[in-house]
Amino acid sequence: MQIANPIYDTVFKFLMEDKESAILLLSTIIGEEITSLDFLPQENTILLEKHFLTVYRLDFSAKVKTASGYKQLLIEIQKAKFAADIMRFRRYLGEQYSKRENTYIEIVDGQEVKKALPIVSIYFLGYSLEHARIPVIKVNRHYYDVTKGNEITIKEDFIESLTHDSYVIQIPQLRESHQTDLEQLLTIFDQKQATPDYHILTIREDAYPEKYRPLIRRLQRAISEPEVRKTMDIEDDILEELQDMERQIANKDIVIEEKEKIIDEKEKIIDEKEKIIEELKKQLDKKNL
Repeated sequence: MQIANPIYDTVFKFLMEDKESAILLLSTIIGEEITSLDFLPQENTILLEKHFLTVYRLDFSAKVKTASGYKQLLIEIQKAKFAADIMRFRRYLGEQYSKRENTYIEIVDGQEVKKALPIVSIYFLGYSLEHARIPVIKVNRHYYDVTKGNEITIKEDFIESLTHDSYVIQIPQLRESHQTDLEQLLTIFDQKQATPDYHILTIREDAYPEKYRPLIRRLQRAISEPEVRKTMDIEDDILEELQDMERQIANKDIVIEEKEKIIDEKEKIIDEKEKIIEELKKQLDKKNL
């Protein structure tokens, strides 16, 4: 079976705009049951300008079922193609903390209390981290009593509002021999299954449990969407241009480095000549005495 390649921003957007698919993917990643999900409005849902294409973001407000009831979460997804985009990650995350609308109302002692939405960040990386060669990394907060060293099991709104859990998914590290349901689902991003033009992945539908079929069918449908195919071509063109710019910059850096080496060599020669001249002057001064 052929599916559209979700590493493309336009395909990923098409996938996540389907609420059933988004709930299925996000519930599997965070390991909790999402009962409702709202796509939060934001500026620049998909950006095709050269400066921003390398990082793509989506935000969701999620209601999650817990053992004691329900909790609200803000789930922020950031998908990046290049390792140099970490400052954009920080900027976007900072925006989430500063938005006044990222709150919810909770009834406490019969009174409505406005609280900050806890944030969960999910990073899809199109490149590998420097050291950890692992498909999925979970960054999970724990509270500790520093004096006794004991873990504190209760949660505090203050701490929950100012810190967050995160998940890092390294697409190049996805492997066919998956060990968890999540790894199995994420193989829909595995670029080793890409066709020569990279727009399409070839997968075996029977390799996925029935519960994941809605995601697969959504990606299969994306292939027949003319706007999706057109935008994938645009992404290819812009990324190629960005890579050309990077190569030009790298070449200029090499030229500059070579020129700096030549200048250094010339300065060394001048220094040597000045030393010789100074020595000759000293010898002449001695003769004239």
